[in-house]
Amino acid sequence: MADPALGVGVLVATIGLADSINPTTVGPATALAIQEDGARRTAAFTAGVAIVSFLGGAILVAGPGQALLASIPHPSSTLKEIGEVALGVLLLGLAVASVVGRRKIARTISGPAEPRARQPGRAGRGGAFALGAGIMVVELPTAFPYFGAVAAIVGTHDALPKQLLLVAIFNLAFVAPLLAIVALREAAGERAVERLTAVRETVARHAGVTLAAVLGAGGLVLIVLGLTR
Repeated sequence: MADPALGVGVLVATIGLADSINPTTVGPATALAIQEDGARRTAAFTAGVAIVSFLGGAILVAGPGQALLASIPHPSSTLKEIGEVALGVLLLGLAVASVVGRRKIARTISGPAEPRARQPGRAGRGGAFALGAGIMVVELPTAFPYFGAVAAIVGTHDALPKQLLLVAIFNLAFVAPLLAIVALREAAGERAVERLTAVRETVARHAGVTLAAVLGAGGLVLIVLGLTR
């Protein structure tokens, strides 16, 4: 019998990776990275995004999510299996849509990312953290993929620490591109400016296919888990 926690973990990570291709976070992160002290500024921005996003998910999991789940009937094992297969099929459909719309995704990601005025020292990093946190405060009310992940997490009925771990997995996947930008800027220094521009263009060209691969893999895993319980 397949482990239900594995299915939820795969689903949560897949949603997080798919949602991470987000111009409202990747764009500012790239703009910050090409500035003076770019690695630290981008790291601060990433911390702001991750902390607010995690806290939002943790609050939902610990509070309203449990109350909402208690108010609805608990589905049978068969219904859960059907739901897993249905979600898998949905992810496969989204994978196809990502391939079809790959040019639109590329145009969105390769949009202009002009650097902001340079501000040395901690004020610059503090501003970057506030920017990341502010973006997530604005985005959370309409973060429907995140809500879907939280619903799946709450539906596991696991202990709160396990559910919070799944929230952390989602957010780690969500900020993965930002962490990659930080690593590249730190490793390459000032040479990273040209590299980041090139990376952004490369990501833009392949984002649709990459997103389709992630969604397709997650969909296939969920279908297999649903059919082999």
